[in-house]
Amino acid sequence: MSAAYRYSNHNRHHNYQHRLLLLILLLAAAVVSASSGSSEAEILLRFSKSLSENDAFSNWNPNVPPCDKKTDNNNWENVICENGFVFGLRLENKGLSGTIDVEALKELANFRTISLINNNFEGPLPIMSKLAGLKTAYFSNNKFSGQIDNSVFEGMHWLKKLHIANNQFTGKVPSIFGQLPKLTELRLENNKFEGQLPDFNQERIMDMNFSNNSFVGPVPRGLSSLKASSFEGNDLCDGPLSKCTSEPKIALWTIILVVIAVAAAIAAIIVVIVILRQRKQTPETEARSVAANNSPGGATHQKAPSADLDKMEQGQVPGPDRSPEGGKRPEQAQKIQFLKDDTEKFDLPDLLKASAEILGSGIFGSTYKAALSTGPVMVVKRFRQMNNVGKEDFHEHMRRLGRLSHKNLLPVVAFYYRKEEKLLVSEYVNNVSLAVHLHGNKSRGQPGLDWPARLKIVKGVAKGLLYLYNELPSLTAPHGHLKSSNVLLNESYEPLLTDYALLPVVNLEHAQEHMIAYKSPEFKHSGRITRKTDVWTFGVLILEILTGKFPSNFLQQGKGSDTDLATWVRSVVNEDSSNVDVFEKDMRGTRNSEGEMMKLLNIGLSCCELDMDKRFDMKEAMERIEEVKEREGDDDFYSSYASEADMRSSRGLSDDFSQVSLNI
Repeated sequence: MSAAYRYSNHNRHHNYQHRLLLLILLLAAAVVSASSGSSEAEILLRFSKSLSENDAFSNWNPNVPPCDKKTDNNNWENVICENGFVFGLRLENKGLSGTIDVEALKELANFRTISLINNNFEGPLPIMSKLAGLKTAYFSNNKFSGQIDNSVFEGMHWLKKLHIANNQFTGKVPSIFGQLPKLTELRLENNKFEGQLPDFNQERIMDMNFSNNSFVGPVPRGLSSLKASSFEGNDLCDGPLSKCTSEPKIALWTIILVVIAVAAAIAAIIVVIVILRQRKQTPETEARSVAANNSPGGATHQKAPSADLDKMEQGQVPGPDRSPEGGKRPEQAQKIQFLKDDTEKFDLPDLLKASAEILGSGIFGSTYKAALSTGPVMVVKRFRQMNNVGKEDFHEHMRRLGRLSHKNLLPVVAFYYRKEEKLLVSEYVNNVSLAVHLHGNKSRGQPGLDWPARLKIVKGVAKGLLYLYNELPSLTAPHGHLKSSNVLLNESYEPLLTDYALLPVVNLEHAQEHMIAYKSPEFKHSGRITRKTDVWTFGVLILEILTGKFPSNFLQQGKGSDTDLATWVRSVVNEDSSNVDVFEKDMRGTRNSEGEMMKLLNIGLSCCELDMDKRFDMKEAMERIEEVKEREGDDDFYSSYASEADMRSSRGLSDDFSQVSLNI
């Protein structure tokens, strides 16, 4: 018994020693692991080295921890902290490029969110599945490209929000997106995805957008609760969209084969009848047949509207061609669509037979003046860079423009749609563009606009632009192509905006190459336009009106020049804030107005701010401009009298309309 007790006690003592040794080994391993592991500061610095050098990391000090564990505040800019640990990164609008080092980020145990919106990253996405605990990822407005494999996001069961809109991704949407259990937001719009959408099995879908890609087929049942706008710009059906055709493909091919067979049989019968008739035909009837085919009335080839428009642009007036039966030409069935009830109605043949005068030729096509035989004089703009927009979408957008009504907008009164080209029709304004007044008249020795006239023009443009912002809230850039040649002046020098709200219907590649919105600094640096882009173009226009300088002499078509009109004005003002030499000489010498002129100049510069947060929005710009007076001390008075420019005969200026190119 005593021996057994001693054995048991020895065994118990041995177990204690074994457990103590195991505990010591575990503590040692923990100490070794802690000493060998990288700190959060070291991890983030390693991550930053894979990116382009940037001020975003200027205060990332290796001697200071990224997060303050006592206050839970971030010591490093662009770092998100929670409970004293690095929770995420917000590196938006930084102009970053390079490689996203997920190998470094996966060492951050508490890393849950990353935002790299509006940067310059290119190529494929990194393997995000290495960040298994990630909850939100924002990569929109970059230049990512290529196909996305399922492995990139496989196993990310905690991912709730993924934004990869406005990139250049191609191929099919990875099916893994439909299997991530917590995914509630997915933004894929404005990419180049194609094929059918995968099934989505999530129970709680809050915000998903697939618009402006190349998807085809039915909308999956799991996405049927989304709005139709989430799928626009694709070839999709079902769900919130129109029903898909239910006929199977085999039935379609059967119909096609039957049609071909019937057509072949009819053709054979016709050939037999023609041969029999030719055998019976007398020499006299043969002669009459040849004469008929060679006569104008017997011509079978009908000209397309494009051919007639080409002749009109060359100064030729098309003749009233008739069919052999004396009926109307086939293209008359393609009606001009009118947007204003009070516009005198006419049709395409009337327009084609009108007396035409070329007004100009620009980046989109030609503009000509058409004097109809019934009296009205119209301006027709012919666009050939709108071929990517469908007929229904084009008609709907034109109807939106037709509903606009403001004294500072030149209304679009009618339009004509063909797949290859579009016509926009407006009433003729018997004066010239602002560009001619600012730049064209100098070469003719004619006096320029005085200060009251220029202030009136700026205020009118601002009112028209603010109206577009209010009436077209869904458009990122409601005007999109604001420049002095797209501002007409009527006989009282009231400005009329033209070529507005065309971004949705212009081919994207052409728009990005030529339209003014895409010359903005935000598009140059981050590849995007914003709701303040038109404010920037308006600011440039204000500076052009005040200085008389042509912006194109400074803008280098977005190809790398940092010296623009605003930069030049700032340099002059910074040298001497009271330097009136910055203003157009025709404005100088206006009594008691220099201070008001300088106010407007500063408003223009504020509209051209590179920092989007500092740039005025359109409402604020309008409020500031309304405060500017013709003369200092005119608190209760704004001149309603005609300026010197108003008193000049507009007849002498109207002839310039046909001599100066209107760049549409």
